[in-house]
Amino acid sequence: MSNQIINFKELKHYLMKLRIYIVLIIASICFFFAYNSLTEKSAKKQELPIINPIDLKNELVDSTLQRKGYGHQIESFEFLNQYGKRITNKDVENSVYVVEYFFTTCSTICPKMNTQMKILQAKFKGVKNFKILSFTVQPEIDSVPVMKRYAEDYGAINGQWHFLTGDKKKLYALARKSFFLLKPAEAKNLGDANSDFIHTNNFVLIDKNQRIRGYYDGTSAIEVGKLVKDIKKLL
Repeated sequence: MSNQIINFKELKHYLMKLRIYIVLIIASICFFFAYNSLTEKSAKKQELPIINPIDLKNELVDSTLQRKGYGHQIESFEFLNQYGKRITNKDVENSVYVVEYFFTTCSTICPKMNTQMKILQAKFKGVKNFKILSFTVQPEIDSVPVMKRYAEDYGAINGQWHFLTGDKKKLYALARKSFFLLKPAEAKNLGDANSDFIHTNNFVLIDKNQRIRGYYDGTSAIEVGKLVKDIKKLL
């Protein structure tokens, strides 16, 4: 009888330990899957989106591209920089670059934007596969000499920060069909040299495959700080 009691106690003790082991195993499995799930979600949050026309408001996208949901890339272009050198899309192949549209006589948001752009340039000074492209929206005023003086005021590094001017229609077409910075209402002002056409504070981040990866408020130090982090990811 006493042996039976002992055996019963041992069995009870064994079953208790078994339950504890089972609970620990189940808890470990749950923790494993929960951790993996959180890690995957965190990784996805850190990934930069590839932005296509379908991801943007229709008013920013040319009607021929509004339903495009995959494979958008920046079209080929050719303009003169502040040194009179022809700069094309070939010059930024395999480079990460930031784009803005501005004009030299702008006294509101443009100085703030280019002050931030100067800081951005300093962060990546000497990085050969990082570029900045500043397109004018007033080429009739912003000639090569004017752009050179303006570039010098902001300490633009030759070969890294290009101030680009050229044919007005081509500048606008690029904004409308590639970078998505021009609204239809602004496009109607193409012939009006005194209008503020593309008066946007947005910086556009482009990757090495000529794809849009983000838009940032170029007047905000916080936004530009985020832009710096995202550039590092792409580089």
